[in-house]
Amino acid sequence: MKKKSCKALAGLCAAAIAGVWAAPVSAQTAEIKEKPALYTYEAEWAIPRAKWADMDKSTEGERKTMEKLFASGSVVAYGDDTTLIHEADGSTHDNWWQATSMAGILKALEALAGGSASAVLASATKHSDNLWVSHYYNWHSGSWKGAYTHWAGYTLKAGAPDEAVAMIAKNFVVPVMEKLLADGTIIEYEIDEQAIHTQDPGTFAMLYITPNAEGLDKANAAVRDAVEKSPMIGPALESMVDFTKHRDSLASTSLTYK
Repeated sequence: MKKKSCKALAGLCAAAIAGVWAAPVSAQTAEIKEKPALYTYEAEWAIPRAKWADMDKSTEGERKTMEKLFASGSVVAYGDDTTLIHEADGSTHDNWWQATSMAGILKALEALAGGSASAVLASATKHSDNLWVSHYYNWHSGSWKGAYTHWAGYTLKAGAPDEAVAMIAKNFVVPVMEKLLADGTIIEYEIDEQAIHTQDPGTFAMLYITPNAEGLDKANAAVRDAVEKSPMIGPALESMVDFTKHRDSLASTSLTYK
């Protein structure tokens, strides 16, 4: 009985939120559809500052392996990040790759594991991995160095509907990001959920990558403008997302997309 009541409450919540957003975005939402799964494997490392130059050399070696996987079609994208806003216990570097299947992700992981162990990775004071999956994403093909990745992590409230992330994506994130992608302000965007839950099951993330620092300002301004033009978006988000758990990160990125 309790389970049925929870489902009913979630359904009412979803209906109410859909009603709030329907007027300003109905035309856009009708065109936005869930895409096939895109998986992202991310390995984060906390490297001592004295070893950062060695980390750069190690990353160059890994790129050669990723280039082969990219050429064979096993992965559709790969890159690495250097953290710009440091936390006392946070990571300093990460490397990542994306594939349209778990098999592609694991093939890349096995290829990297089969290489010679890097002494600089052994010096890491902390290490963690994440496996994400996205159904809302898009990108421009090509390679970039010195790009910027803005990542924002969120946690859904306990009473949020099952389709909350999809609703946020279709009604708010994707329309804004597609405009920024079309005019070249961003290279890529995605809305991620954990494929393997190592964090709160309600965790999801939104990120976009810009080719230059000016793109960060333009993207932030576009998001603010979207909220101001549709004042009911804020309350709708507040009803589903626990913003006390929100966290951001900013990194310098080298990346390649098919």
